[in-house]
Amino acid sequence: MADELLTVETPEHVELHFSLATVGNRFLACAIDHSIQVLALLLTSFVAYRLSEDVKQASRQLMGGSGESSAWVMAIGTLFTFLILFGYFILFETFWNGQTPGKRLMKLRVIQDDGRPITFFSSLARNVIRGADIMPFPFYSIGLISVFTSARARRLGDFVANTVVIKERESEAPTFEDIFEHEIIDSALRRIAPAVDFHGDMSVVSPSEILAVETFLRRRYDIPEQPRMWLAWRIAAPLVEKIRPSYQPESFNFEGFLEELLARYHAQARYRSER
Repeated sequence: MADELLTVETPEHVELHFSLATVGNRFLACAIDHSIQVLALLLTSFVAYRLSEDVKQASRQLMGGSGESSAWVMAIGTLFTFLILFGYFILFETFWNGQTPGKRLMKLRVIQDDGRPITFFSSLARNVIRGADIMPFPFYSIGLISVFTSARARRLGDFVANTVVIKERESEAPTFEDIFEHEIIDSALRRIAPAVDFHGDMSVVSPSEILAVETFLRRRYDIPEQPRMWLAWRIAAPLVEKIRPSYQPESFNFEGFLEELLARYHAQARYRSER
């Protein structure tokens, strides 16, 4: 049985946790993607056939030829078929940061097993092997066996590309009622991450750095889990290096650190204004 969580340790020895996608969600996402591929293939075949017939007729009328000039239409149709069959997953996962239409609908994402975003070559590798995973066609029996028996729910393509499929965190954005009934109106000041207690010199933090923290904490509700965790890390890491805080490593997380940092900054600002 595959583990439910993927744990990645950053260079700061802080653990990032990702929820691994279930077999059911992956199957539904794949079914959606293959349905889109089938529809695209049918449409491509129909358009290629109609264009081919039209070119043949035009060739006969104008030159009395046999319609061989329609070969270029068939060539274009073959190219589109190749792109649909072999390029669909690669292109979407590359340009949609690890998602296809099916994965986006099911709130799944492919990342590298060290937590980094997927690259073009990683997507190419994992999808070249899809032909083996799907066997016996179209039941994905080999892929399913691999997912069930591997430690990180990976099919053969994931092993080759060093990738995993994760579930994105559901939106934690405040509701309408929360905004108008809660005493804290600014969403940047809401506490949703595990609390982090630290000791350090806050005076070294600049207003521009605080602005970056506030901007992230306000916008985080619309950011998928993996980019959100990495963005929190990128913003917090220079501040950790600058402040040199002392904290309990087992309870530390970057988002909670940023929440506590911002709260203390505002508390100090209020204290100075009241003096």
